[in-house]
Amino acid sequence: MSSAKSRGFVLERLSVLIVDDNRYMIMLIAEILLGLGIRNVTKFTDPADAFKELAIMPVDLVVCDHAMNMLSGIEFVQLLRTSKDSPNPFVPVIMVSGYGDMATVTSARDAGVSEFLIKPISAKSLYMRVLEVINKPRPFIRSKTYFGPNRRRRAQPFEGKEKRVKEAQEIPESAGDPRLYPIDSV
Repeated sequence: MSSAKSRGFVLERLSVLIVDDNRYMIMLIAEILLGLGIRNVTKFTDPADAFKELAIMPVDLVVCDHAMNMLSGIEFVQLLRTSKDSPNPFVPVIMVSGYGDMATVTSARDAGVSEFLIKPISAKSLYMRVLEVINKPRPFIRSKTYFGPNRRRRAQPFEGKEKRVKEAQEIPESAGDPRLYPIDSV
């Protein structure tokens, strides 16, 4: 963990924005990031000010708290992901929370959070989340009700009727292995 490299990526070049209304947590997270070799760390206690700053200063990663007074972390991430004036809706977001119940984690995931970290945090747990967003970035998905990183973490075999395929057509064996393809892709 003492190395500032991750698969050839130099962590010291990362630019991180921390948003938390608790100054102690900001200092703790900033010190951990500095210990990991990340030198460009910007800190905000007001999520609205942090959002404005993102338009001026692009960042590679946002670390924000879940429960803030002025604007919750969920509202901040939703604003970041879906606002028409969002400076970077694709920026990875690590949410930190004192709550680890399924409802809290699910609401963070559904807001568009990239990673979730339960307090008390450690240098190792934050480091692992930073590596996750760098080394395994998830593609972004847009639907009528969601915009953010793909919420599916594992590739699981699907068993059931495919909802996205209206009709399927079998390809003759002479065209290769028999498979089902959507008509519009043939």
